Amino acid sequence: MTEPRSVGAETAGQDSARTGRRASPGAALAPTPTESGPPLLHLDGRVATITLRRPEHANRLGPADLAVLAAHLRAVDADEAVTVLRVAALGKHFCSGFDIGSIGKAVSGCDDLPPASFEDVTDALENTRAVSIAAIQGGVFGGATDLALACDFRYGVPACRMFVPAARLGMHYYGGGLERFVRRLGLAAAKRIMLTAETFDAQAMLTIGYLDRLLDSPQALIAEVEQLTATLTGMAPLALLGMKKHLNRIALGRLDADEIAADIARASASADLAEGARAWLEKRTPRFQGR
Repeated sequence: MTEPRSVGAETAGQDSARTGRRASPGAALAPTPTESGPPLLHLDGRVATITLRRPEHANRLGPADLAVLAAHLRAVDADEAVTVLRVAALGKHFCSGFDIGSIGKAVSGCDDLPPASFEDVTDALENTRAVSIAAIQGGVFGGATDLALACDFRYGVPACRMFVPAARLGMHYYGGGLERFVRRLGLAAAKRIMLTAETFDAQAMLTIGYLDRLLDSPQALIAEVEQLTATLTGMAPLALLGMKKHLNRIALGRLDADEIAADIARASASADLAEGARAWLEKRTPRFQGR
C-alpha cells in the first residue's frame, strides 16, 4: 500500500515528499499545512488533494504558484492510482485569482519548474485524468472563478461569493476562460459575470449552475466532499475516467470516435466489469482494481 504523502514547491519536480495522513469528515480535506506557501499536493491512494495556502493574501496565485500548480497536475496525471482530485484552500477565501502585482516582476521559488500561465493551469485542471472537485469555502474572484469552474464538481457554503472585475480593471479575460464560462454556464450567465462585474452570492452561484451543491457550513462542506470522494473512488476506474474524458470532449465538439470505441472495448473486456457483475449478483460492494 502506498503511504500518503504531501508535495510542496520544494518537491513538486522531484520524487521525495513528506508523509501525512488522510483527513476525516469534519476536519481538513488533507493534512493542514502549518505555514503559508505555494500550493501543496497530498497523495493518498486513489485521492489527491491540492491545497491553496496563502490565506493572508486571499490565496492569490503568482507565477511561482502557477508553476507549482502545473507541476502538481502533471504529478496527478502521472499517478495511475489516482482517480479523484480535490482542490481546497485555507482561510476565509478560496482564491482571489492572479497576483496582478507580480506582473513584470522576476519569478522566484520555482527555478526547476517551467513557467505556466493561468490559462495553462485551468486548461490542465479541466483535462486532468482524475475526476476533480472544488471545495469552495469562501470568496472566489477573477481568474480563480475559472480555476474552480474547470473542476468537474463545485461544492460551496453560504459564505461563498464570486465576481470577475476584469472589465472594471481594463483587462481582457483570456479566451479559454471565456469559452469555459459559455460552455458550462451558458451565454447569458457568462455575460452577467464578465460584462457587468456583478457580485454573485452563494445562492446566485447555485442558481446559475456554478455551484453543484450548497452546504450549510464548512463542516458540512468537508463531509459532503468526503462523501462524494468515497462515491467516486468506489467506481470502476476504467469506466469512470473514460467517461469523464469523453464527456468533456463531447462538450467541446471534439469526440474521437475511434478513441471512445477503444475505451469502451477496454472496459468491456476488463476484470472490473466481471467483478461488477459478480458483486451485483452477490449483493455486495465491488472491489475494482482498474484493470
